[in-house]
Amino acid sequence: MNELEFALAAAGSSELIFACALIGALGIGAQWVAWRIQAPAIVLMALAGLAVGPLWSIIFGEPLLNPEKVFNGGGNELLRPIVSLAVAVILFEGGLVLKFENLRDAGAAVRRMVFLGGPLAWGLGTLAARYAAGLDWGSAVVFAGVLVVTGPTVIMPLLRQSKLGGRTGQFLKWEGIVNDPVGALFAVAAFEIIRVAATGESILGKGAMIVVAAAIGVGLGFAFGWGIVRAFRQGWTPEYLKAPIIFASIILCYALAEMVEKEIGLVAVTAYGMTLANSRLAGLAELRKFKEDIAVLLVSGVFVILTANLTPDVIRRALTWNTLAFLLCMLFIVRPLSVWIATFGTLKRNEALLLGWIAPRGIVAVAVSSLFATLLEDLARRGDSRFYFSGAEQITPLAFAMVFVTVVLHGFTIGPLARRLGLARKERPGVLMVGVNPWSIDLAKTLRDVGIEPIMADNNWRRLRPAREAGLNTFFGEVLSEDAEVRLDHAAFDQVVGLSANEPYNALVSGHFAPELGRHKVYQLSAQDTEDEDPRAIGMGTRGRTLIRRGRGYDSLIRDHYRGWTFGKTKLTDEYDIADFREDRPKADLIAEIRPDGSLIFLGPNREARGGEGVTLISFGPAREVETPVEQAEVVAD
Repeated sequence: MNELEFALAAAGSSELIFACALIGALGIGAQWVAWRIQAPAIVLMALAGLAVGPLWSIIFGEPLLNPEKVFNGGGNELLRPIVSLAVAVILFEGGLVLKFENLRDAGAAVRRMVFLGGPLAWGLGTLAARYAAGLDWGSAVVFAGVLVVTGPTVIMPLLRQSKLGGRTGQFLKWEGIVNDPVGALFAVAAFEIIRVAATGESILGKGAMIVVAAAIGVGLGFAFGWGIVRAFRQGWTPEYLKAPIIFASIILCYALAEMVEKEIGLVAVTAYGMTLANSRLAGLAELRKFKEDIAVLLVSGVFVILTANLTPDVIRRALTWNTLAFLLCMLFIVRPLSVWIATFGTLKRNEALLLGWIAPRGIVAVAVSSLFATLLEDLARRGDSRFYFSGAEQITPLAFAMVFVTVVLHGFTIGPLARRLGLARKERPGVLMVGVNPWSIDLAKTLRDVGIEPIMADNNWRRLRPAREAGLNTFFGEVLSEDAEVRLDHAAFDQVVGLSANEPYNALVSGHFAPELGRHKVYQLSAQDTEDEDPRAIGMGTRGRTLIRRGRGYDSLIRDHYRGWTFGKTKLTDEYDIADFREDRPKADLIAEIRPDGSLIFLGPNREARGGEGVTLISFGPAREVETPVEQAEVVAD
């Protein structure tokens, strides 16, 4: 290699490294900003990709990030394999949460929406893509199949944001989980049929081969799942290798299925994930967490790559009256008709109205659409193709337009519409209190008095009786069980407190809910009734944040409760601040404070009360200390 070739190779390597670093920074950065401002992450990721791609090109003449050039330059064709593998892992992760018992529990409406509404939406979407968007029949059929998906990665944040729970929230959640792989399967089937017709092969003969290939893909996915389950149960693999083995086996499963028939790999990895999900494999929660982390990285990266790969010319071609007509048809005709016909007689009118409007598309729709758009374009360029796919180049911008419009419109309207239809919770999310005892019951009643709705959870019916008699919301069952994933309304709380006498159990509960709520939203009582560090205690990294203070454990709280200590609610004013409270009640433990906006903040080590006018302090102390004059503070002892 001469000096010039070496310099060019080095320059290309540096460009590739910079592109990978930029993609990672933009993708994860957009996810973090979305979390901070409570905005749809998918919109921010798309904006980030557009900013360094087509918009940068318009301003500076060439894009800062050009995935086509970086990954396909120098004779390498890496972009499509990268996107294909990422989509495979994303679909596996979607299949990993698809349990048949949950589909059964989700109700008749979800089953009918999947088995009747899915094909109906596919057919109506094909007509919209053909006559409104102007695509050819082949591209329209493939594209409409992909748009059946809604996607849990988009639905779940909207449900939390809108406080939508109950049956309506369960419907949207499970429709997204089930339809995620179903839409991809529709697209695979449609593409294979079109490819056969385009090349002049026998449709019946090739159709039978596709069915056989799909069956082989399902069988291959099942075989991989069964093999992994057996290997893990028999102890043939160490714990630290389980997650890497899963990741490597996904790629192998996908590659082997692709050797049987193109795009059957998507079927195989989905079946693989579903096999693991229904295997009752011990430790699957930890593996699922790893897969979710990988999926977040891939979703972020793929979305930035796909948006940055758009050109100003493609965007200009997408901004047409045909695109607007297509979006209007999908929003106001295809989705409402599909829901109303498929769920007729199973949903109330207000539920059908909301579900007929809410259907945001996510990363799977864009990634799979872009993948099949490229395949259709390749098919059109072949000399042996009998068809010209006049709309294949429009699929990707149409998919992005669909994602942008549905995420933005549905994100901003789901809350007001749910409230207008009487389906949203009128109160803010409360707190799940795990472990029922006299002290926790009195704390729950105190929180309820200040407008915070607690849910008392315990797996002992007798212990729950005083909570039921007090009129508190209760959940009977094990919050760590799979049953609780369905029966416990997760939209009803955004904080969890472990208050049982069993400190390891409290830590287990905290670890269970931390990935969903954030570790800063899970709490538990101190491990022991002493300030001294106990090397035998559970490590801080595997437990929730300490409630009240270190050394204030279960035994001491129960003892003081029986000694007559009570809970107090103290509203601070300009004349009576937190310093005055501490002077009046030096022995009282501060448990939480209610901010003027109604938000609940639990207190503990490194989380001192801020105080301020309008803040209500929740405390626990000797009853005789509650003697603050009424004109200085509003104090009520329970």
